Amino acid sequence: MVFVTRPFFMILVTGANGLLGSYLVRQLIDNGESVRGLRRAKSNLTLLGDYATRMEWAEGDVTDVFALEEAMKGVDKVYHLAALISMQSGDADKMLNINAEGTANVVNAALGSEIKKLLYVSSVAAFGRPENAARVIDENLDVKDSKDNFAYYKSKLYAERELWRGIAEGLNAVIINPSTILGGGFWSMPPNAIFGQMYQRMPFYTTGINGFVDVRDVVSVAIQLMDSVISAEKFIVSAENASWTDVMMMAADAMKVRRPFIRVTKPIGSFAWRFEALKSLFSGVPPLATPDSIAIGQNDFLYSNEKICKALNFTFRPLHDTIAETADAYLDSIQHKREYGLLK
Repeated sequence: MVFVTRPFFMILVTGANGLLGSYLVRQLIDNGESVRGLRRAKSNLTLLGDYATRMEWAEGDVTDVFALEEAMKGVDKVYHLAALISMQSGDADKMLNINAEGTANVVNAALGSEIKKLLYVSSVAAFGRPENAARVIDENLDVKDSKDNFAYYKSKLYAERELWRGIAEGLNAVIINPSTILGGGFWSMPPNAIFGQMYQRMPFYTTGINGFVDVRDVVSVAIQLMDSVISAEKFIVSAENASWTDVMMMAADAMKVRRPFIRVTKPIGSFAWRFEALKSLFSGVPPLATPDSIAIGQNDFLYSNEKICKALNFTFRPLHDTIAETADAYLDSIQHKREYGLLK
């Protein structure tokens, strides 16, 4: 498809059909913006609903240089969300290809186009595994590349380096680092899969701490930063630090089901990922537990949101409210036999 320069502003969104992308596109269109999405030929557009027909589409993906160049024609702003999230070690090369090399392609295409600003959605994963579990991570952390980092974490770190390269070459860009994003979407995909697990009375819980944030707050921050004069900065986007225990208990309580009652120890975790790997081998369904996901669930990751709160005078939704609303969306999906749900 060939696009020409238009007399109005056009926004390009990569990853437009994903969890965060679908909420972002809906909000942009509701705001009166003209949106173009980048998608593969067989992309699942379910989360967009009828919004998928209210936007333009460019076919391709971030590994396709020519498709990116074509998609950016006539574009004013770019939200780069497309990424592969996986805790499976076998996906390491694929994540580097999509997350790091794909981001390099987006940066290069943006530098060669007439866009005015790019916002990259990275992840707190780019900060890596904390060397000091007691430290609250902020944007000033000197991130070191370590062989101990999970493959997904490395891919986001390398992707961010491509953004900073682009900024050094004159690109007007800003980076956000969301923590664990919660909100209605496909219930089979982590982290929202936790609601189905709790509903089905999964007995296990894990005790690690992480950051959590409402998908709608990530969208709000992204749009405000895009529309601001802020550039060459990165911001952690996280509402609260909480233990997975608390999150799982709140989800169970919100759905009025039994709380999990067996703490995942190292022996149990080791058995769990091996069992899931074996089950996946026969079913073809990705495992719910992997060595990386078990490790993340047992470690403490604490993040500071002070910088973004000050920059935008932003107030995040309470985690308890996000979990309660997401639980309601899950129960509504069960009642109507849908594999997904959306927050209003």
